[in-house]
Amino acid sequence: SGIGRNWPWASGGSSILAEFGTLHLEFIHLSHLSGNPVFAEKVMNIRKVLNRLDKPEGLYPNYLNPSSGQWGQHHVSIGGLGDSFYEYLLKAWLMSDKTDEEGKKMYYDAVQAIETHLIRKSSGGLTYIAEWKGGLLEHKMGHLTCFAGGMFALGADGAPSDKTGHHIELGAEIARTCHESYDRTSMKLGPEAFRFDGGVEAIATRQNEKYYILRPEVIETYMYMWRLTHDPKYRQWGWEAALEKHCRVDGGYSGIRDVYNNHESHDDVQQSFFLSETLKYLYLLFSEDDLLPFEHWVFNTEAHPFPVLQKEDGNKEE
Repeated sequence: SGIGRNWPWASGGSSILAEFGTLHLEFIHLSHLSGNPVFAEKVMNIRKVLNRLDKPEGLYPNYLNPSSGQWGQHHVSIGGLGDSFYEYLLKAWLMSDKTDEEGKKMYYDAVQAIETHLIRKSSGGLTYIAEWKGGLLEHKMGHLTCFAGGMFALGADGAPSDKTGHHIELGAEIARTCHESYDRTSMKLGPEAFRFDGGVEAIATRQNEKYYILRPEVIETYMYMWRLTHDPKYRQWGWEAALEKHCRVDGGYSGIRDVYNNHESHDDVQQSFFLSETLKYLYLLFSEDDLLPFEHWVFNTEAHPFPVLQKEDGNKEE
């Protein structure tokens, strides 16, 4: 029909940050392959709109109304609905061979706001990323948010020189928290979301958050942390994730309904991202660094490798 529409539940028909904000790599690559700049122009226009908008406390809400051009409800998440937008600001800069200064600035400004307003430390010393609802924090971290450990570490190299070590440390802290969310279950597989309130830490307290659907984000962070620090614990943690033990079934691999239960209850679904991400990141965690090295390749949000567009390629395009 040519008529666009959004999900009715998305804050009055708003568009979702992680959807319209997660196009940079693919569209810029498409312009590169086709020689037609229109694809890159489209995504850069989205970025310009976001850059111009007033942001609450420097944070990007999850919803933007496409008609009014204004934010929907002020919910902020580095997990579902928000996650890959931040990842793509950093990776657009990396894929441009570090020439995309606008992407770089937006990424480091966003990380600064995330640190100030969302990152907290539990009484037990675990660093986590809370969700922000109109200025109030919900002390919950989703499995999806666990990708951020790898992102912080990957971005450490371009951080202001006095902050490089800090970003690596932040990545390591998030990796540790996410590892704890796995370690504190019966099955050594992480729940969909875990909380830091009411005396619990890194544990799912609600039945509808206790499932594991073969998600890759924790393994992804282990892979980045291994490549960037070569601390052997990350490979050890990769081994500990008990996919073979609990998820392997006759027809492939299945999600688990409750990771705190001693008895497996499979959901009978093998998600598409299990092959493209979870297994690929495990493979890369145990491979040599010269397989898809970071200086030549950037992984999109579904772990498909895109080549870094070398500076001379970029000039040719211009």
